[in-house]
Amino acid sequence: MDMSQLIEPSVRRRDLTLGAVSIGGFWLFYFATVLLRTATVESSFDSLGPHALSCVFGACLTGLIWLVLRRAANETMRVQVIAAAIAALPAAAMLATFNIGVFVYQPVGVKTITEKGENGIVMKRSPSGEFRIERPGQPTVVFNMPSTRTIVRQRAAQLITAEMVSWYFFFAAWASFYIAMSAAARMRSAERRAALAERNAQAAQLRALRYQVNPHFLFNTLNSLSSLVLARRADEAETMIVNLSSFFRSSLTLDPGGDVTLAQEIELQELYLDIEKVRFPRRLKVRIAIPADLAGARVPPLILQPLVENAIKHGVARTTEPVTLTIAAREEDARLVLTVENDRGPSGANTGAGNGTGVGLANVCERLVARFGPAGECEAEPLATGGWRVTLAMPLEVDG
Repeated sequence: MDMSQLIEPSVRRRDLTLGAVSIGGFWLFYFATVLLRTATVESSFDSLGPHALSCVFGACLTGLIWLVLRRAANETMRVQVIAAAIAALPAAAMLATFNIGVFVYQPVGVKTITEKGENGIVMKRSPSGEFRIERPGQPTVVFNMPSTRTIVRQRAAQLITAEMVSWYFFFAAWASFYIAMSAAARMRSAERRAALAERNAQAAQLRALRYQVNPHFLFNTLNSLSSLVLARRADEAETMIVNLSSFFRSSLTLDPGGDVTLAQEIELQELYLDIEKVRFPRRLKVRIAIPADLAGARVPPLILQPLVENAIKHGVARTTEPVTLTIAAREEDARLVLTVENDRGPSGANTGAGNGTGVGLANVCERLVARFGPAGECEAEPLATGGWRVTLAMPLEVDG
């Protein structure tokens, strides 16, 4: 199934929710300001009805602009801004016309307006345009002017244009807010998908690198077992088979993408070394130097396996002298540092990553980078005695 088919419904729901919430929020805020102004400035709440109608119609027009932006959602932000600027123009014109129409046919202020001045003068103005000026002790002055409705009709074009400018910026402000929020939401969604894809790719890489270890080890062990059988060392071959079974039973239960404690990793390496001690009972000496407080440190499973194999293959197997293989751990600056070292080797031998089967050290370094990124380090160096030391460093994470 195409991943876009799974993502699309959630994107539509997100855009619909953002559109509905932003439209409702903008127009409710506008109506709240009108209500506040009416309560503090005007003496009558008669204008609230027409303003409420204006808000409802404006919200509907904003919804139409949202549909335009929704169609342009897959375009660049520049295209979306241009589309919003164009769509806001007719919306502003329609809302301005609607408001003028409401004012003309349902005029605000149907009651006579009465104002009192100095010396007891009272001025009254009716919606029909009649003015009455009443002064104490003098005759009432009455004269007629064009009604409010007539004035609005005569100046409709100018009034619509003036209102249109205000509403254009209102629609433009909403569109800018919506485009910005939608772009931010899409960016967060893209980042989450990219992070998920990266994690999945990293997990797949870790498993692929991890699965290279067992075939490499099995190949070497079967060669050793064949040598024992050909040499008629049946008891030692039987011991190696038992140890091999124990090693695989322990290692195959591990999660290739997870971690194990350093103590568990050392136990696995000791099982492997027990197998190799059958081949080299007099030459192979093992030294484990793991502080108790680091036993619970988390490490990738079998991360030491290729290094121990290299030490056996390029150190112990190629010399007739006793070789001490040392596995050590220490803490440095909140990092776990592991070393695998063989103190002897054949003269001029190169036991680095470029030697052997090509898995060994390269596999370990690739796993560290895949698991920890730049925080995972891998370094190999020759020793003056002919052996090699490999040092691994990674962030220190301790169980419990």
